[in-house]
Amino acid sequence: MSENLKGLSPTEIHNFPDGWDTRQVRTVLAKVDERTEKENARLLSISKYDGVRPRDEASPDRKFRAESTEGYKIVQSDDLVVNIMLAWDGALGVSRSQGVVSPSYEVYRINGEADSSYLHYLFRSELYQYEFTRHSNGVVPSRWRLYKTQFFSIKIPYPPIKEQRAIGEYLDYKTAQIDALIEKYQRLLELLEEKRKALVHVAIQQENTRNLPLLAVADQVFRPIERKDDELYTPIGLYNRGRGIFHKEPTQGTNLGDSDFFWVKSGDLVISGQFAWEGAVALATNEDDDCIATHRYPILRGKPDFLDTVYLWAFFTTKMGDFLLKEHSRGAAGRNRPLNTRTLLKEKIPVPPVDAQIRVFEHVIMEEQLKKNIAHSIELFKRYRQALVTNAVTGKIELSDWEPPEVGVRA
Repeated sequence: MSENLKGLSPTEIHNFPDGWDTRQVRTVLAKVDERTEKENARLLSISKYDGVRPRDEASPDRKFRAESTEGYKIVQSDDLVVNIMLAWDGALGVSRSQGVVSPSYEVYRINGEADSSYLHYLFRSELYQYEFTRHSNGVVPSRWRLYKTQFFSIKIPYPPIKEQRAIGEYLDYKTAQIDALIEKYQRLLELLEEKRKALVHVAIQQENTRNLPLLAVADQVFRPIERKDDELYTPIGLYNRGRGIFHKEPTQGTNLGDSDFFWVKSGDLVISGQFAWEGAVALATNEDDDCIATHRYPILRGKPDFLDTVYLWAFFTTKMGDFLLKEHSRGAAGRNRPLNTRTLLKEKIPVPPVDAQIRVFEHVIMEEQLKKNIAHSIELFKRYRQALVTNAVTGKIELSDWEPPEVGVRA
């Protein structure tokens, strides 16, 4: 946002079409605080990515369940639910189903004439994420809170109700198309992963595959840094479920702390010593070259003519490899399950013939390139989606007479 526009609300920045009004949120929404007496009511989840959804749909693989939902806030269909701690980050939305939410969330109901879909897209637009940031109380983001008084004071564009409905229907239709395309790309990524795991399975079924101790075919690599206080270093971290490496903020050597640090090089297999049991294992790329990792991230490389490092990473993403990482990650409780690298290196792993490893290698290289291309395409779709929403809710698209196309007719 331009410096000279900071401090202005969207209603002050944008010129809306003739016939549009501006109103404070207090005129269209009322806060409600109805509590359930049920102990097992359907729990709703609120996130910046999905808005409001039943938790069992938003996270089907998670076995989370509140001990009791008694005293939780009741949400009706078309109610707006706001996570007051993360409204500035987009954690709010209109619910399409009944359920309950944590007492720490706020629930608002339409008071008067307004379209719930229009409000949903308006409040989840980039324009209003910035506006919620401006109106949240707190010194740092982790302490920001959007309370009712500040929320109610925010001004919003208010088209005629017929046009609100048209905007809501238009965005329902168009965003569903975009989301369907994104879902197809994500499914392609899943298919690539499935093929990679199948190739590893085929490779280890080869007649000449041998089961050898990991330490016999791979080396644990140590490249200690010579720390300089005034030099900048970029530490890394690992996502779980094999989703790769991320970079932390560059830090001066004097501020790195007491841990031992080691250089990371392209082609390294990096394992999280704390979260290997969650699949936190990754291949370093050219982008990670000359980053650093603490001693809590063991680094392995396959020995030439015995084990390809790319194959080793692919193996650890299979059920068998994941089992070994879990088996050597033991802890007393909860998430504290550090990896015992010493015992892992003694474990025998299947080492296929070199030609079978090469086939896995070739697929992984192709997969990584496609991942980058797909990630770029998905990001473009998301940007287009956000721009479309902003343009629609601010009247930049003429939608007063828009109607959904007939079934089978392309837009």
